Amino acid sequence: MPVNVDIRVPVGRPLPELAAFIRSCEDAGFHGVGINDHHHSGRDVFAALTLAAAATERITLFPATSNPLTRHPLVLAANANSLAEIAPGRIMLTLAPGFLSVEKAGKPQARRAQLGEAVTAIRELLAGRPGVVEGAELTMNNATATPPKVFILAAGPRMLELAGEVADGVIMLVGLAPESIAAARSHVRAGERRAGRTEGATEEIFIVPTAIEPFETAREWPRRWFRPGKQFLTYPSVANLRWLAAAGIDIPADHDPASLSPELASRVSEAFGLFGPAEYAADRLIQAHEESGVDHVFFFPSHTAESAYDAPYAELEAFRTVIGPRVSA
Repeated sequence: MPVNVDIRVPVGRPLPELAAFIRSCEDAGFHGVGINDHHHSGRDVFAALTLAAAATERITLFPATSNPLTRHPLVLAANANSLAEIAPGRIMLTLAPGFLSVEKAGKPQARRAQLGEAVTAIRELLAGRPGVVEGAELTMNNATATPPKVFILAAGPRMLELAGEVADGVIMLVGLAPESIAAARSHVRAGERRAGRTEGATEEIFIVPTAIEPFETAREWPRRWFRPGKQFLTYPSVANLRWLAAAGIDIPADHDPASLSPELASRVSEAFGLFGPAEYAADRLIQAHEESGVDHVFFFPSHTAESAYDAPYAELEAFRTVIGPRVSA
């Protein structure tokens, strides 16, 4: 398969049901599953990942995404290390400044330096070495022989550069247009150079917003609101508009989604992700692979704040029956 495909699965169902759904994702051929780390859901992502690890045999599992504010770096390292004992070689950790999790906890997002320090410390701890956080030296016993890789989720240029500086990989939301991908990669490479790392060594996963449905409804998503005051196209970051601009599509940050013409919404959809029937989605993935060397993507089913915890049944079935077989062929 030229493109590995992961999928976001929210904590919207009781955890035993969630584990069974993730097993169905493995059966459908997905490469990995990321579960959102939302404490306010009342369901803990690492408990969900533990059940999922026990219920599966092959699929990669990770939180999508944790942060260093509501979880201390030593706790994150221990959680990831524990999962790696249950599912060796199938666990990774993804970290970001935080969005809903920190918002619901009444905290501001993590600063760039704070995130960089946390990622550096966690990688050291997982490798069996001391890490430093806020001047304190931390140690962790029983590091596994298969330490999970640590990725930074990045939408803006500075976070992309940070990933190139300190992380094993970057999970980036920059769209699928070749111009957008090239512009985003230039920032990752700048971070690698700044840190004296080998250019191109940072692993890449591309977050791909998806709406696997007929074109006429799928391409209405750019014309919607995520929640009052937050446009769909600026969720989770206004940096989305930067990468659309790199593809020649200029949309102001204060835009009214309803004011976008259907023609413009269609152009946005083509550059931003997979908005259309399953057959189109498969062909678009193959095109991105051929144009830009995209070989690992993370399906991010389109949703509003109200539908954020709906299980992605449509994407699962589309991948099982059409997208997976077509991409692998």
